[in-house]
Amino acid sequence: MLTIRDSWSTIGRMSLSNRCVGLLVGAAAVGIPLSRSSAQAAPDSVRIARVVAGLRSSVQVAGRRPRIWSLAERMSQYRAPGVSIAVISGGRVTWARGFGVKEAGGADAVTSETLFQAASISKPVAATGTLRLVAQGRLALDTNVNRYLTSWQVPENRFTASEKVTLRRLVSHSAGLTVHGFPGYAQGMPVPSVVQVLNGEKPANTAAVRVDTTPGAIWRYAGGGTTVQQLLLTDVTGEPFPELIRRLVLAPAGMTRSTYEQPLPEARWPEAARAHRGTGMVIPGRWHTYPEMAAAGLWTTPTDLARWALAIAAARAGTDSTLLPPALAAEMLTPQKGSFGLGPSLSGADRAFRFGHGGANEGFRSNLLYFPEAGVGAAVMVNSDNGDALIQEIFYAIAAEFGWPDYGPRQISAVPRDSAALAAAAGVYDMEFNRQRFPLTVRFEQGALSASLPPSPVAEELVPVDSIAYVSLSRGWRYEIRGDSLTVVIEDGPRISGKKR
Repeated sequence: MLTIRDSWSTIGRMSLSNRCVGLLVGAAAVGIPLSRSSAQAAPDSVRIARVVAGLRSSVQVAGRRPRIWSLAERMSQYRAPGVSIAVISGGRVTWARGFGVKEAGGADAVTSETLFQAASISKPVAATGTLRLVAQGRLALDTNVNRYLTSWQVPENRFTASEKVTLRRLVSHSAGLTVHGFPGYAQGMPVPSVVQVLNGEKPANTAAVRVDTTPGAIWRYAGGGTTVQQLLLTDVTGEPFPELIRRLVLAPAGMTRSTYEQPLPEARWPEAARAHRGTGMVIPGRWHTYPEMAAAGLWTTPTDLARWALAIAAARAGTDSTLLPPALAAEMLTPQKGSFGLGPSLSGADRAFRFGHGGANEGFRSNLLYFPEAGVGAAVMVNSDNGDALIQEIFYAIAAEFGWPDYGPRQISAVPRDSAALAAAAGVYDMEFNRQRFPLTVRFEQGALSASLPPSPVAEELVPVDSIAYVSLSRGWRYEIRGDSLTVVIEDGPRISGKKR
């Protein structure tokens, strides 16, 4: 789940090296053999070539010819050094490839086996471990978690008087707990214990995790709740979290490259992509460390993420209950609050039903989506703060090639606006979210508006859709401009407001 802190960071300038861009076409071995049916349908190289040449924006404007980009072009524009992609077709991973390099300016190519931080995709994978213990009878979804916690307790208050924090509410983000996400800890910084994180005690760099609304009343994304879940699992089993989830989830699902170890063991550093700011610069110390392992700590590959999705789908279908029994897998993929099940985010219906999750750590972006009824999907990982928009463009290219049901760019109709109104909307707006201020520049050039969100160097065209609102073509966000006020409305996300300088 993206946060605004993840979307904006320090602005700077640094482009990909020519060598990095040149590696895009030839980089990376395919770690997964093609199935016979897929090979007969179209050569692997042909399908890859069409995806790599077919990136498209989140929004298409009626009457305009859709803009199509190559992956190399967009990686260069977004200053994203490396991308790794795994595609599911016919209910199996049919190809997986890496593009670009692990570090900007370097020669070490990204392959299908390169490790990336999965960020918040860690959450549904960790939730699978929780559900395995539920299946074993060691935990219950609707029991007060304080009955299981021994090293720390969720503080009771007026909100917990009638309703309690439960595992069901923790994994579905409806427990009423605070702390949306975590920035991690730079190399060399002291790393807090999980209890220190939950109490907001130094050296923790986030606030205390507390209940501030009645549990079960609302859906609100909370990495803090996932961290409570992490502590509960280790309290109940007595096992270190990375080993516990390896035993319960990673090994049974065939996620052979993955680990929740934080920090990543030095022996595995050569396998990992480096984290990059949106400027193209490597984050000092290569990447951040996340003691909030269940919320943000998974190191993995797109192929391993695809294997997890396939294992969950097989459990739900009753064809393979290695990971979960069918009834519990079905409950995992049933909406609890909002659009979330017991871990994954959910959308669509019937053949278009899909599940997955996105992720945003410092210098990494990732997303996973699988359509179990259609047997298609993909996982994409990028080592850049600019990866969110790039991943969406890649998803649309894969969707077009592999026939994802009811999935594609949103169609909008532009509303004519006079030049004076457009020019008046231009300027620099000081946006505020979570007590942080960020500049957002709106420009009026060649008769059109565009917006630049740090750290992305790509200016997105803003298309007017009514008297006050504009839609950005790359991300599909809604910009509402009233006089000197600007509000950005993110689908399934927050509203961010600001004033013109």
